[in-house]
Amino acid sequence: MAAAETDRDVPSALCSEFLNFSAKDTAAKWLQVSNLPKEVYQHLACYVPKIYCLGPNLNPQNEDLLAPLLLQSPLEWYLCGEEPSVGLAKLEQNNQPSQLCGHVFKVGEPTYSCRECAADPTCVLCMQCFLGSVHKEHRYRMTTSGGGGFCDCGDTEAWKKGPYCQKHEPNISDSSQKDPLANLSDEMIARTYNVFSIILKYAVDMLTWEKEDELPEGLEARGDTYYCMLFNDEVHTYEQVIYTLQKAVNCTQKEAVSFATTVDRDGRKSVRFGDFQFCEQAKSVIVRNTSRQTKPLRVQVMHSSVVAHQCFALKALTWLGQIIRYSDALRRILCQVGLQRGPEGENSSLVDTLMLCDSKMWKGARNVYHQLFMSSLLMDTKYKKLFAIQFAKNYERLQNDYVKDDHDREFSVTDLSVQMFTVPSLARMLITEENLMTTIIRTFMDHLRHRDLQGRFQFERYTAQQAFKFRRVQSLIGDFKYVLISRPTEWTDQLREKYLESFDAFLELLKCMQGMDPVVRQVGQHIEMEPEWEAAFTLQMKLTHIISMMQEWCASDERVLIEAYKKCLSALTHCHSGFTDGEQPITLSMCGHSVDTIRYCVSQEKVSIHLPVSRLLAGLHALLSKTEVAYRFPEQLPLSELSPPMLIEHPLRCLVLCAQVHAGMWRRNGFSLVNQIYYYHNVKCRVEMFDKDLSMLQAGASMMDPNHFLMIMLSRFELYHIFSSADCRKRYSRENANKDVVQQNNTLIEEMLHLVIMIVGERYTAGVGQVECSDEIRREIVHQLCIRPMAHSELVKALPENENKETGMERVIDSVASFKKPGVTGRGLYKLRPECAKMFNLYFHHYSRADQSKAEEAQRKMKRRNGEDSVLPPPVLPRFSPLFASLVNILQCDVLLGILGAVLQWAMEPSGGHWSESMLQRVLHLIGMGLVEEQQHLIGSAEDNDTNFNFTLKISRPGEAPANTPSILALLETLQNAPHLEVHKDMIRWILKTVANIKTTLECSASAPPSDSSGHSQEETVRDKDKAERKRKAEMARLRREKIMAQMSEMQRHFINENKELFQQSLEELDPSTSSTLEHSPSSCDSTLVCVGPRRWRAGGSERRQVVTCILCQEEQEIRTDGKAMVLAAFVQRSTVMSKNRKRPPHNPDKYDPLFMHPDLSFGTHTGSCGHIMHSHCWQRYFEAVQAKEQRRQQRLRVHTSYDVENGEFLCPLCECLSNTVIPLLPLTKTSCSRKLLLFVCVCCSSEQPDLSQWLNITSLQMKALLSAHRKAKAADADGVDDMDGVNDCPPPDGFKLDYTPKNPYSSTIKEMLTTFGTASYKVGLKVHPNEQDPRVPIMCWGSCAYTIQSIERLLVDEEKPLFGSLPCRQDDCLSSLTRFGSACWTVSSHATVQNHFIRLLAALVPDPRVENTPCILDIDMFHLLVSLVLSHPAVFSLDSSGLSADTAQLHFLHLVTVAHIVQILLTSIAGESLILPLHKALYVCFSRLREVNSGWHLWRCVKAGILPYLRAAAMFFHYLNGAPAPPELHSVGEWEALCGYLCLPSNLLQLFYNNRDKASLKTFCEANYLLILVASRCPKSGGDKSRAPTLCLVCGAMLCSQSYCCQTELEGEDVGACTAHTFACGAGVGIFLRFVHVISAGKTKGCFYAPPYLDDYGETDQGLRRGNPLHLCQERYRKIQKLWRQHSITEEIGHAQEANQTLVGIDWQHL
Repeated sequence: MAAAETDRDVPSALCSEFLNFSAKDTAAKWLQVSNLPKEVYQHLACYVPKIYCLGPNLNPQNEDLLAPLLLQSPLEWYLCGEEPSVGLAKLEQNNQPSQLCGHVFKVGEPTYSCRECAADPTCVLCMQCFLGSVHKEHRYRMTTSGGGGFCDCGDTEAWKKGPYCQKHEPNISDSSQKDPLANLSDEMIARTYNVFSIILKYAVDMLTWEKEDELPEGLEARGDTYYCMLFNDEVHTYEQVIYTLQKAVNCTQKEAVSFATTVDRDGRKSVRFGDFQFCEQAKSVIVRNTSRQTKPLRVQVMHSSVVAHQCFALKALTWLGQIIRYSDALRRILCQVGLQRGPEGENSSLVDTLMLCDSKMWKGARNVYHQLFMSSLLMDTKYKKLFAIQFAKNYERLQNDYVKDDHDREFSVTDLSVQMFTVPSLARMLITEENLMTTIIRTFMDHLRHRDLQGRFQFERYTAQQAFKFRRVQSLIGDFKYVLISRPTEWTDQLREKYLESFDAFLELLKCMQGMDPVVRQVGQHIEMEPEWEAAFTLQMKLTHIISMMQEWCASDERVLIEAYKKCLSALTHCHSGFTDGEQPITLSMCGHSVDTIRYCVSQEKVSIHLPVSRLLAGLHALLSKTEVAYRFPEQLPLSELSPPMLIEHPLRCLVLCAQVHAGMWRRNGFSLVNQIYYYHNVKCRVEMFDKDLSMLQAGASMMDPNHFLMIMLSRFELYHIFSSADCRKRYSRENANKDVVQQNNTLIEEMLHLVIMIVGERYTAGVGQVECSDEIRREIVHQLCIRPMAHSELVKALPENENKETGMERVIDSVASFKKPGVTGRGLYKLRPECAKMFNLYFHHYSRADQSKAEEAQRKMKRRNGEDSVLPPPVLPRFSPLFASLVNILQCDVLLGILGAVLQWAMEPSGGHWSESMLQRVLHLIGMGLVEEQQHLIGSAEDNDTNFNFTLKISRPGEAPANTPSILALLETLQNAPHLEVHKDMIRWILKTVANIKTTLECSASAPPSDSSGHSQEETVRDKDKAERKRKAEMARLRREKIMAQMSEMQRHFINENKELFQQSLEELDPSTSSTLEHSPSSCDSTLVCVGPRRWRAGGSERRQVVTCILCQEEQEIRTDGKAMVLAAFVQRSTVMSKNRKRPPHNPDKYDPLFMHPDLSFGTHTGSCGHIMHSHCWQRYFEAVQAKEQRRQQRLRVHTSYDVENGEFLCPLCECLSNTVIPLLPLTKTSCSRKLLLFVCVCCSSEQPDLSQWLNITSLQMKALLSAHRKAKAADADGVDDMDGVNDCPPPDGFKLDYTPKNPYSSTIKEMLTTFGTASYKVGLKVHPNEQDPRVPIMCWGSCAYTIQSIERLLVDEEKPLFGSLPCRQDDCLSSLTRFGSACWTVSSHATVQNHFIRLLAALVPDPRVENTPCILDIDMFHLLVSLVLSHPAVFSLDSSGLSADTAQLHFLHLVTVAHIVQILLTSIAGESLILPLHKALYVCFSRLREVNSGWHLWRCVKAGILPYLRAAAMFFHYLNGAPAPPELHSVGEWEALCGYLCLPSNLLQLFYNNRDKASLKTFCEANYLLILVASRCPKSGGDKSRAPTLCLVCGAMLCSQSYCCQTELEGEDVGACTAHTFACGAGVGIFLRFVHVISAGKTKGCFYAPPYLDDYGETDQGLRRGNPLHLCQERYRKIQKLWRQHSITEEIGHAQEANQTLVGIDWQHL
């Protein structure tokens, strides 16, 4: 491929030309010429093609070196008139530093905004300014930047207070007001003007140049080479581009990925270099391959000179941005040059040209010139204003270009709107001078041309292109919001005029939305295709804050409010002009009242949920009351022209629609309608939808006769026929026809009553009721907390946000709730203060039905707990504003009382489906509301005597003849004794009591105030009766409980007596202190328990016997050597948890010899288990079933599961824990003595067994004999000559049978399982294919046993837990099985191989000249050596029949390795004081480089601390190997003497050295070079500035760039992401990474997300900084993640997470 060729060498003649070039001379020549532009262009024409684009691959190193020297340096010389470094330094020195910070944010950079002081949420600070400002002590929000904005520090309009940080604080002398050009000489200004105008003109011409093989005048094209240039778009995916490039330019996958990454980052990339035909061929292939489904990729064949000049144009703009930083004067000159009009007039400045060509440029060019605008025009207040005017003039054209373009908004010049429109002074100026608001609205309307016949927006038949356009045009709403974000404090006539003009345009927009997406009830069959509804709701959501802000602007000026109200009313009247056309007028009569209306059935006609004009009028109507304009200027308002029935019609239809949907009448209309109803009530939309509909009904009802209003309401709910008939109270006998219809009507009656409750009871809107905004928020919070205690984030989600993303919650939360901090898990919770519970309203209008039910239950429970009545009466409400005051009359109007009476009458009969509990509950609530209202009127009657609210009187009055229906009060008195209304009795009782109180109060106020004891006595009698009844019930419940408990206790005693023997036996087994075996145990002759050596504790027959149950077949099985094999599910994994050196490269698995583990433990093999036991044959059947199932599943669904069957993985059948092998369970090894001889052995063993030196001599002879025999056998196998010297000199010692083959004691199934687990450890630990004959198999098993014990010992230290007694059963069982397996695995391996391993291991401690390649003592981990020696020794011991004890050998191994470890510690420690010790001296003699010291205490402390982990691990090993119980002292933390005693070691370990003064062995420990290992594991790789997902490895601290093509690497022949590659180097295939969330990644195919350890002040995590609250590291949660790593539980966590959440399986974790 041509693009892959090497760059051409620059000819030597060109090099000499460059070397002879003088920037100073060139600048001097330019000063003399008359036509400077021509001269500069000639210079650029000569040199630019010689520097840029010389070959297929661009060479940034050469370009960055030559461009400053040949191109920029002459310009700087000319500009300064002297050496640039000197001239620019002078400019910088004389410059007054700007008070604006202007730091431009990169992608992902943190930004800070003050919730208290920011003018709006777009006002942000960079980290440096924030830390130096007053805002860090305030309530602030923290987010990450999307890139492109800049720091607002120093902008006084952006902050209510504290606009400056310490760095940008202005000086006392007000020099900033001076003209910055005053400091420059006229010559300097002229030169700067010349240079800037030429270079900016050149850059603008080149970046907007559209011809592919020509150049502007003065720049001639040279040569005949071309580039095939590929441009970025946001339509095609990475994969499409990579595939196309591979076909078009014949490149590799890696090269194609590199091209695609560059195209995405910079916006374009040359993919081929050569002659025109060669490049044209590639272009045609790319276009052909990408034009099938979408528009093709943009490709151009461009002359190399054009590309070269465009490259330098970008450099020139960057250079301009750098130069103007030296001085504000230079910045101002550049602004003048950029905004100066050209000869063409309008839109002819260079800035205009760039803006208007924005969509034609590639991404890299846009970024560069946007950055220049931000550092020049937007940093100079004078020119920012001029630029804003030009931007506003061209606004419509710029937006049209953006909508047609496909690049994201952050790469469009329209994104700069936020920098200007959010500045209040600029926004006001643009509104008044450029009519900006109207322009934005009209531009928006122009793009949404798809309308229906009535002129309403229609989104139903949107094409993909129209939908794409609709998404892009929404950005205009954002601009409109920016303009509105700060309300004017002072209005001018011009501002009023322009605002009202824009209000007209806004009403036109809302009129197009009024009634859009109408729905008709589907009858008969289900709707065939779900209609489009999301677009309309998206528009509604985007406009929600706009509508609220428009109302706030209106409210800030009385004249504007009055005019806006008139305009809105006029618009609504226009929308309703056809309101009654075709509708049949009818007259409704009920309870002696009649009203004229129209016949309209929501269930039959078209109805729409979108009514923004009605809702805007409702908002303005409430504002008339709130601002008192309605009372002060009634003559200016058209209140008399209002038609209340017209106002309420559409909102009422909407609410009836919701009621009918709930009643199930619209279920055939599908989910689209259900979703619309959901969002109608949702917190994001309800402020300008549901709430405003309710307000409009309240406004209409307040201007109507309440009887008329209720009759119209009944008609719309289609319930009028039920309540208007004369015998409506006998409904239960009339309606038996259709059960479904009856049920629907019941639900509609419930909904209608609920609506009445809301209309009368919802007074917490400022203007409707006499309340403040804070009262409304307080009530919202109270009702949310009545459901349950809630976290801060839950409360925030439940409250509506304003345009500044604030809920106002913090101002009032402390007055209604108390905060409870979280523990290690969970979140902090707010709990309602008890005194606020009285505000609870069961029919709160923002409750969903589920919320209402939960709140009711919670409140009743709380009342019962406090010993109060569980009744939930209506709360006391604030008073209505005068404009809405007549609403209370609804409660006492005849129609409502008729409805209430009818429902109560129906409730007299047990429900046959003709009334419902909810209906009755609502009726009782309404009666309660009337009583509470009357009580409030009575209290306030002293001030306001003309009250005429007589609710008690009206409910006491019976019906008139001929019906003579009983009064409501009489019905209630009857109902309180009805047995079928038990649940409502409390409420009925409360109502009757309240009625009595009111009557008493009325009588008292009517006559002279006599004693009101009668009322009290009646109330007290009722209360006493209630108390007595509750007490009686409680006493009965207590007696019943006691009787049951006594019966249970008696049954238990009876059972124990019958089964005495069984209980006695189980108690003895449970309690070792009562066990008879203890009397005969060795500890009776020695008070300490010992786990190793001849004196170790030995298990009796009953202790050895172990019976377990298989989890698969539930059969019990005793664990025996000759029985069926029982296995534990286990998971073997490579591990670096204990690693002290993460930089050690992985070993070559084929050649690596793992016999000696290095002390840095860089890689180990860990075995874990869930502890569940199975028969081996049951497990094999289960695993075969899993394999078969996986094969079937792969054919159906080719995605990864949480386990990989090909690698032997499966889930434990019981707990679904990830496993990949099984460990066989083995019994304790039998002792050679009978229990009767134990005491004798204990006393005499020390005299019979050899000491260390004797044992070493015997063992040495045995090893020599073995070595000779092995070499002889090897020679015989090779048929060679027997030339081994001295074989006959090494006869085996007495009792050592070289030709003896020990019998394998294990059954065939156990042997099979021993091989299975050994092979699994070998395969996983070395990452090789299984091979059970490999000599490394037993080594890997011993290593896994040692490594697992070491990691668990370290875990116990970290958690400060004792060595024994604190491990969970699963780990205890795992260690026990693993250790016993280690002692038995030699039986299924080649005995000669294991014997050879033993010889080599022993040679590391006892020198043997025959053994080669023995490592230095400092290169051996001593615990691994001890475990391997002890576990390999049985292969040698089995040949010995001389009577030597294996226990003695174990003890000698322990002593030898312990001494070696002490030497190791002394050689690698650096003494801090002058210390002396005989051992140290002995070492000093052997090893001259060790420092001589002269005091021993400190060194002994170092030795003790260094050897303790080894001793603890050894104690665990021998405990599990020999089954010796741990002494009680080791069940507490840190008992040195007990540990030494348990291991049969002296508490002063140096006695081991004194007792065995074998200096020769000491010398062998020191023959290698001295070694000191320093642990340093910092990975320096970083993702750079553009890393969108910087990620931190929590294991080693490396910074990585995740999920990015640029950082992919190849691993085992597959492309993987940086994090996945890092896990193999750092964590053996497992890792934990911190992004905004924790990503736990394992291997290439698995991973999951985990909660981060950062919490905000409310005890909650904030993944992705969505809420923006400041976060702090929670130590407890971090320790939890640490523990996950140390316990090797990451793969298990991932397995559980993937099983629980299948979406995690579909993620490409390998690209992380």
